Amino acid sequence: MTKITVFGAAGRMGGSIIRNMAGTPGIELAGAVEAPQSPAIGRDAALAAGLPEPCGVVISADAETAVAKCDVAVDFTFHEAVPGHASLAKTLGKAFLVGTTALTPEERAAALSVGETAPVLIASNMSVGVNLLAELVRRAAAVLGDGFDAEVVEMHHRLKKDAPSGTAISLAAAVAEGRGQSLAAVRRDGRSGLVGERPAGEIGLHALRGGDVVGDHDVIFASDGEMLRLSHRATSRDCLSRGAIRAAMWLAGRSAGVYTMADTLGL
Repeated sequence: MTKITVFGAAGRMGGSIIRNMAGTPGIELAGAVEAPQSPAIGRDAALAAGLPEPCGVVISADAETAVAKCDVAVDFTFHEAVPGHASLAKTLGKAFLVGTTALTPEERAAALSVGETAPVLIASNMSVGVNLLAELVRRAAAVLGDGFDAEVVEMHHRLKKDAPSGTAISLAAAVAEGRGQSLAAVRRDGRSGLVGERPAGEIGLHALRGGDVVGDHDVIFASDGEMLRLSHRATSRDCLSRGAIRAAMWLAGRSAGVYTMADTLGL
């Protein structure tokens, strides 16, 4: 039985993970953590997630106790909270799964340092479909080369704080990797004004925001006379939660080190 502690248990993703864990064989909720000021503190985690029956795990601000009880700590909180959670996982030797986006280089390094004592996996999107898409994009870019212009377009709900999405950046990185490029050298975020002709090899990223869109991502390869579009549509956060649960169960019991979603899917 894989025991999971969820950071951000009362958030959109935390609640979705707890709901999807219910009835999933081989996994149980060991702890649920929220910030001390959260109104969810003291509530049963299952009830807070919208399930009809309590699970007996109360949402708490005591992160250390919650992590000590688990095999895998799952983090979908605000990026500034990740280093503190990573420090706990590292100290206690617990597997650490991070789905938080917009990590700074320093925050990402703090999370990756867990790999010194336990397995750690960071992914901007844990949907199985999106991670398969990234592999297809990488292969397409390698075959098509920079003779095809590459653009990444994403759309998310109006409440999303970061842009472009972490998934869009990961897909652009997959294009660059397939071509043998450095993304930093060829990345272009949006266009406005008299920008001139599109340089060869450029990878464009564009962010749209509106409504309650869970997450749409399109990678477009365009050349003279033809265009290839690879797309993924998330109609529910459940696809992200199911992927996170699958990754957490895979990560439990692994040796210390840094892993990717591609590892969990055998890509």
